[in-house]
Amino acid sequence: MILTTKTQTAKTYFEMNHQKYYYYALSSLESSKQHYINKLPYSIRVLLESLLRQINHNGITKEHIDQLAKWSPNQPNVGEVPFKPARVILQDFTGVPAIVDLASLRKTIADFGGDPTKINPEVPVDLVVDHSVQVDVAGVKQALQLNMKMEFQRNQERYRFLSWAQKVFDNYRVVPPATGIVHQVNIEYLASVVTQKKLEDDTILVYPDTLVGTDSHTTMVNALGVLGWGVGGIEAEASMLGEPSYFPIPEVVGVRFINELSQGATATDLALKVTQVLRQQKVVGKFVEFFGAGLVNLSLADRATVANMAPEYGATCGFFPVDDETIRYLRLTGREDEAVAVTEYYLKENQLFYDPINDQEPNYTKVIEIDLSMIEANLAGPKRPQDLIPLSKMKIAFEQAVQAPVGLQGFGLSEKQQESVTFDLEGVQQQLKPGAVTIAAITSCTNTSNPFVMLSAGLVAKKAALLGLNVPNYVKTSLAPGSKVVTAYLEKAGLLPYLEQLGFHLVGYGCTTCIGNSGALKPEVEAAIKENDLLTAGVLSGNRNFEGRIHPLVKANYLASPPLVVLYALAGTVDIDVLNEPIGIGENGIPIYFNDLWPSRDEIQALIDECVTPELYQQEYARVFSDNAEWNSIQTDDEPLYGWEEESTYIANPPYFTGMTKEREPRKPLKQLAVLAKFGDSVTTDHISPAGSIQKNSPAGHYLIERGVPVREFNSYGARRGHHEVMMRGTLANIRIRNQLVPDVEGGYTIFTPTQEKMTIYDAAMNYQKQGTKLIILAGDDYGMGSSRDWAAKGVQLLGVEAVIAKSYERIHRSNLVMMGVLPLQFKSGDDADSLGLTGTELFDIAIDETKGILDTVVVTATKSNGETIQFETILRFDSAVDITYYQHGGILPMVIRKKLQR
Repeated sequence: MILTTKTQTAKTYFEMNHQKYYYYALSSLESSKQHYINKLPYSIRVLLESLLRQINHNGITKEHIDQLAKWSPNQPNVGEVPFKPARVILQDFTGVPAIVDLASLRKTIADFGGDPTKINPEVPVDLVVDHSVQVDVAGVKQALQLNMKMEFQRNQERYRFLSWAQKVFDNYRVVPPATGIVHQVNIEYLASVVTQKKLEDDTILVYPDTLVGTDSHTTMVNALGVLGWGVGGIEAEASMLGEPSYFPIPEVVGVRFINELSQGATATDLALKVTQVLRQQKVVGKFVEFFGAGLVNLSLADRATVANMAPEYGATCGFFPVDDETIRYLRLTGREDEAVAVTEYYLKENQLFYDPINDQEPNYTKVIEIDLSMIEANLAGPKRPQDLIPLSKMKIAFEQAVQAPVGLQGFGLSEKQQESVTFDLEGVQQQLKPGAVTIAAITSCTNTSNPFVMLSAGLVAKKAALLGLNVPNYVKTSLAPGSKVVTAYLEKAGLLPYLEQLGFHLVGYGCTTCIGNSGALKPEVEAAIKENDLLTAGVLSGNRNFEGRIHPLVKANYLASPPLVVLYALAGTVDIDVLNEPIGIGENGIPIYFNDLWPSRDEIQALIDECVTPELYQQEYARVFSDNAEWNSIQTDDEPLYGWEEESTYIANPPYFTGMTKEREPRKPLKQLAVLAKFGDSVTTDHISPAGSIQKNSPAGHYLIERGVPVREFNSYGARRGHHEVMMRGTLANIRIRNQLVPDVEGGYTIFTPTQEKMTIYDAAMNYQKQGTKLIILAGDDYGMGSSRDWAAKGVQLLGVEAVIAKSYERIHRSNLVMMGVLPLQFKSGDDADSLGLTGTELFDIAIDETKGILDTVVVTATKSNGETIQFETILRFDSAVDITYYQHGGILPMVIRKKLQR
């Protein structure tokens, strides 16, 4: 029985099964004359509830609530939102440096004579170890076990550190390796949708589950109606330590879905289309909220695929309000019945539940309509996720890219580079031509959480195997599901053996190829590519395909649904019209076509209904924290201060607090900054931050060799993110980055201006540091787009960069720069480095001082070597008051230290 009691105050309650559940009612904000809550976007309602519940705490005031409650779709919204999430989620690549920083904060507090245990997470923190597994072994039955073994061998020190942290920090737990991908584990298990918190007086407070995460694709959980997004590790640390994140009251773009997907389309195709459309609509930094009658035709897994791609369309979040499908999914994934009942009742009672058919449409800043019935099969590439290619046009698009000038959609191959290459592979003569598929990977949180596309891939594999098709042996195939549930339902459906027959053996539970952990190709294939500068392709069910990300030798990379990954693996090339040309030759020499292999929606749905059950989720997640024996056997101490090891090349105490004073000193104008690099548009965090494999002849490679690390044990940059010496050497060292100071060179090089020598960016930065010269970076549009990599900010700060001037910034990277004490400036509209006549050989003076505030004008003076000056105005990209505070302290970490020492 449910009884509800209303009061005139914000805090009220309902009763269920003799238990009172207290909550903060949004209706308490409505006046008798103006009932506006039901007109607000649902994401704004969630933010409003958070402010209402936490008023007078964490700097949250009545003014913040009033400003947000007056949210307007068609007038500028003045004010900012202090957001303190219910929890924080980390993955190990970004989580390790975050925990390293907490350990360093503890040491610094102790060095100042304070209590190190003051540094402790104040909200629940989950770290999921999912980024460390590499596809070293593929195409064999033992791949999972062998890759796991190598993962533990490579990462013993990192895992000991994470295990130590679990013992000494409160509110922190680790989901062990080989369990699943962070975002899939989040939606299937960790996310509650509604949080139940037991208070000191034994009452229960209920409120929406919200979070920030140290991975861009944290937005996947938006599919559950859980508001959250990716942040840099340093911002996540602030949230852990009780500091709210501040951001301007957002615009909310509504995307209305109508009708339903056609026979040949999948949620992957929809997500790629949404990415293309919303990139064109310039939703960077905005909230996106999905609504409309078409939602009833999208499963929760379909929504998760779309929400996951929010970083690719540039939005802060891609939010789906809770509706009946959300509740169905909670039951499907084995959540407790009473918790689900409380969730549904609370959300309906507090105006946070959406009925796509009957509820009125909220007000939005802009509404974009997408007709689901018009979605067709797509890919995206070859270098960016927003570059959509209809499957029917793929062959033409690739052939155009081959000849197009080098750029975002071109490779500019000479006639010789377009010729086929013949080589011996395992005793057989193989012929490769441009477009040969050398990587085909079913990978990534985006798609491996979706039973529809995963079972589709299995059905394509089954049909192909039964017709006698095989995958060419130069294609590296892999299957890396996002959770063990996927393996369970593929086995239950009888499809795993057919995937294995085509080489798609289970290689691990983690991000693998999508983040560049694709492992080596066969030596003969790598040699053929290197010797002939051959343009080969990767096809993966991922969310990112930026240059140099997937594999250093594979230049053309296309995002596609899992069944299309299988098709292109069978074809062995992207230079094919898969809809009309034979995919391969089957038994008895019979050509096999697309229609022979592609399953119907009814065929797939029947398997979902039969094989995807609550029991599978309950069974797999019952042992989530105890199932990995090797993890459980790790031995560590429980001392509150970490014992830093001087000889370590994985974990080191970072120098962020060197020379720090207890009281902050005023920031002064920046003088005589030299240009470290000058970039064009679309420089991503993959370009800036160290990622992927460590090359032997790179500065990081030289450092490791000098420390006695064999090349075979280099591991990846991601695995070494806890060591600043490795990471600063890998910053701006991407093999595909183009610095306009050295226009004829690809990779992390620059000109050391005083001597005009060409050298690595790291070496130049160290030379500038010896001279006492601080640095600046010049950039174009969308600077810092891509993953939420805090090392893209940490690395440049350690290299000595004091400021960046760009035409525009991606949200997370701009925030990360500020939080590392790096000044983000933006060229005024119509200006850029070239139009102002800046060559990058100038020295820059920036008239910044403590009087400057949000979006103020800052004058910059560039002085050429002949004494001539160029003076221009820039926009100071402090987007909230707290940005000013961070910058004044030299970053958020020194600010936290000073605040803790004052308590």
